[in-house]
Amino acid sequence: MQKRHLGKSGPEVSALGLGCMAMSGMYGPSDRAESIATIHAALEAGVTLFDTGDFYGMGHNEMLLREALANGRRENVFLCVKCGAQRAPDGSWVGVDARPASVKNFLSYTLRRLGTSYVDLYQASRVDPSVPIEDTVGAIADMVRAGYVRHIGLSEAGAETIRRAHAVHSIAALQIEYSAMSREVEAEILPTLRQLGISLVAYGVLSRGLLTGSGPASGTASQGDLRRIFPRFQGENLEQNRKLIEGLSRIAAGKGIGIAQLAFAWVLARGNDVLPLAGARTRTQLAAALEALDVTLSPEELALIDRLLPAGAVAGDRYPTPQMAHLDSERRTTH
Repeated sequence: MQKRHLGKSGPEVSALGLGCMAMSGMYGPSDRAESIATIHAALEAGVTLFDTGDFYGMGHNEMLLREALANGRRENVFLCVKCGAQRAPDGSWVGVDARPASVKNFLSYTLRRLGTSYVDLYQASRVDPSVPIEDTVGAIADMVRAGYVRHIGLSEAGAETIRRAHAVHSIAALQIEYSAMSREVEAEILPTLRQLGISLVAYGVLSRGLLTGSGPASGTASQGDLRRIFPRFQGENLEQNRKLIEGLSRIAAGKGIGIAQLAFAWVLARGNDVLPLAGARTRTQLAAALEALDVTLSPEELALIDRLLPAGAVAGDRYPTPQMAHLDSERRTTH
């Protein structure tokens, strides 16, 4: 397994991580036994970076990881946990809460569900507009000093917020969507991270299945699949995006690899400070992502991908309009 550092002087973790969200119903039903088998397969392959959230299945994902990481396996992994997203009993999203007392409360429940005494990386899932980022990060810093958290991260934060957070306590990583089809971070956020020595943990590398054609067709997704309401999977947007993907498919075919391997190899090629998450819920999906570690893209191939899929070419926003309004990362600064 290739290794990369999380943060300029942070811990060494696997170059590719496992994002566990899809194992808890976020994209429709999943199989518990296969989910655990996938986690074990990741461990056997040398994956050490695991990502979860306390709101993934309202605690289900953390309890699943606890079961999968039993018998001493927990000490061999670097656990990243997000908090703050609020859900009603019916599963609907009802807001974000990153107040200091709330963050500490969320962490105490997370530790109990995971069956661990500490979390390796802890972060609010979204920037709470009603709470200064200094207060949120300060609360997590209290938990670092108390030994319950090892490192602090951010999620979907903009460049100005990252600077303010880093001034309070060293930030190890920013988790944000980054793929050949989602390149907005390259304008301001990625340069800011590199200036401060913060790693980028990339989710959505396959654009939620859009790149591989495994996402839901418009109007056909199950009620449990969040992608049914995402703009990039809707009507004309979906048709336009499929045309863009055709060019990537030709490049992949020319190298004798699948488009999933191409997508992960592209993210891995963005720099040693970029670590992609494979949102796999089956061993087959995990294996496809791991194969990308053996793929090298030439400068010419990377330039061709840039021409075929330049920033801003994708039709539709990353999230529905109400959710986009809550993304601090989508707010532009004047710096």
